[in-house]
Amino acid sequence: MTATRKMGVGIIGCGSISGIYLKNLAQFRSTSVVALADLDIQVITVPILRLDLEADRRNLAETVARLQPRLLILDPFVRLHRIDENASGEVAPLLAYLRELQRRHGVAVLVVHHARKGGGGMRAGQALRGSSEFHAWGDSNLYLRRDGDDLSLSVEHRAAAALSPMTIELAQRGDALALEVADRREPPAPAPSSLDDRIMAVLAEATQPLPFAELRALCRVRAATLHERIGALAAASRIVKIDGGYRPADR
Repeated sequence: MTATRKMGVGIIGCGSISGIYLKNLAQFRSTSVVALADLDIQVITVPILRLDLEADRRNLAETVARLQPRLLILDPFVRLHRIDENASGEVAPLLAYLRELQRRHGVAVLVVHHARKGGGGMRAGQALRGSSEFHAWGDSNLYLRRDGDDLSLSVEHRAAAALSPMTIELAQRGDALALEVADRREPPAPAPSSLDDRIMAVLAEATQPLPFAELRALCRVRAATLHERIGALAAASRIVKIDGGYRPADR
């Protein structure tokens, strides 16, 4: 098994799509804060790799032993075997081989797997295609799901609390694309700059005219000061008194 030496963590991308990997790595280099020149990146270029075959398992184990990567990426998993993914008896031995590889060589193994069709209404782990062995095997599982135009990323850990789901988006950076966390929160409204603004903000949020006592409590101001400002606002036609309370004049 041969490996093409790239910009140099130990990452080995396996599969029959090495050309796509090289392009993605070049794009990642232009968008990442990590200096890829400082990393030892290896891309396996064999046209076919079947981890259900003993010869290919042996070759991969020898490659990992020789290169000693810190991370082994298997992407996409469906191209790396000929087993029935729905059969637990066929999936479990393959995943056991990967676990042995991880423990023997101290390498983290990242498997890219797909969700089943029609799994949008299921919990993320239950929506994985094939046997439930996939969900049980992972120490940390990252799920990328689409909801309309939104992409969400959720994370589960075997031995730690799960992270809150994150909305992410595909961002253009020159000629490259990268996934980034999207901040779609509404910007906080600026705090009222004066007592008049505070009074108007409270009245604007109210669903009905506010009595003087309730308005004073919400504005947290002395009664005499509130009387003075209410008079000024009424004189400027910004508020009106109706039904024993106050409301904005334009409502």
